[in-house]
Amino acid sequence: MESCGAWSLSDSPGYKVQPRAALWKAWQFTVPQVSDCYLFLSDNDEYRPPVWKSYLYQLQQEAPHPRRVTCTSEVENRPKYYGREYHGMISREEADQLLSAAEGSYLIRESQRQPGTYTLALRFGNQTKNFRLYHDGKHFVGEKRFESIHDLVTDGLITLYVETKAAEYIAKMTINPIYEHVGYTTLNCEPALKRHTPVLQDTPDERDSVDGREELTSLVRRATLKENDRAPKYEKVHNFKVHTFRGPHWCEYCANFMWGLIAQGVKCAASGSDTEALRLVSTLSLLVTLDLPFADGEKADISVNVYEDINIITGALKLYFRDLPIPVITYDAYPRFIEAAKLTDPDERLEALHEALKLLPPAHCETLRYLMAHLKRVTQYEKDNLMNAENLGIVFGPTLMRAPDLDAMTALNDIRYQRQVVESLIKNEDILF
Repeated sequence: MESCGAWSLSDSPGYKVQPRAALWKAWQFTVPQVSDCYLFLSDNDEYRPPVWKSYLYQLQQEAPHPRRVTCTSEVENRPKYYGREYHGMISREEADQLLSAAEGSYLIRESQRQPGTYTLALRFGNQTKNFRLYHDGKHFVGEKRFESIHDLVTDGLITLYVETKAAEYIAKMTINPIYEHVGYTTLNCEPALKRHTPVLQDTPDERDSVDGREELTSLVRRATLKENDRAPKYEKVHNFKVHTFRGPHWCEYCANFMWGLIAQGVKCAASGSDTEALRLVSTLSLLVTLDLPFADGEKADISVNVYEDINIITGALKLYFRDLPIPVITYDAYPRFIEAAKLTDPDERLEALHEALKLLPPAHCETLRYLMAHLKRVTQYEKDNLMNAENLGIVFGPTLMRAPDLDAMTALNDIRYQRQVVESLIKNEDILF
């Protein structure tokens, strides 16, 4: 079990847990990324895919990018762990002028009032923010420690942007009880926790120093459990520790994206192992006690000797794609694919799809390329399996791409265009990839 901000999280988020019986799912792969998750179904319950909330993920994608402002002259006594972003002993006014060109610009200066101490000056929200900068082998301004200044600034810009744009949204996440029937300890049993200072603390204008006393970040404060807080049916309290999750990660407790580069949340060290074999159960007994190759990779045996019913394999594949927090056709690229599908001229549509494919991350594009090549081979046996490109588009359209907007009407209107996208990708696989 894990906790993020004022919410809890497990290795993979967003599942509606059904009241009976048993399903463990665990995925382990590179990109697109999800982690281990727990889902409970009964033989009579229909599987319901998780409702991933992409709002915070999209905000992280929109956050300003770091822009290093380099010093054009050599600076004496420059610390060896700083690069060309170090400008020596310049004033706040000079730093502000240097950073005024663009959002995300940053530099490092030595304090004029306290020589030997250093300040990270960062442009955000059309103003220059100043943070006392420390180094003990790693760079930090709060509790998070980074290997490079670039990573520190990237994480800081994400945090500032998300917490500025989504302050009200995040506040609601901390007070709304979610998934009480899961049996996890909620952090809302007591009155709402007070809002605390963010990870990056802006140095006041009247001084260049900050209070040396270490303070818990808002992330850890929100996740701290009191001694008497116990989850129903649990014998001990959760032992939450700050954790860095590799790759994009979602919260199981609220299904929201966990922003930042490192230490995005806290994870319970006493909640069991992280990885189990994938076991799938459905109302049609389609997927029964199935150990799929998400852990074994190419070494996994999925031959007919092990799985006589091919529907088990195909069903698991569709389930795998449908449950990705970030779809194969990503939220960022989704509008371009839909726009391409709306074009009536075949040549223009192909050209638009080709440009849209360039927006996908390499792993997503490669996954799509292999899948489309396979599905095109499937269409060659249409007389036997009745699966042409149009039918496969109907099956895989909603599986491979989802509208970033959770509005029901938008999603409904896009279904036919999702089908057309996949249909075109299959038919023109040899041209587009």
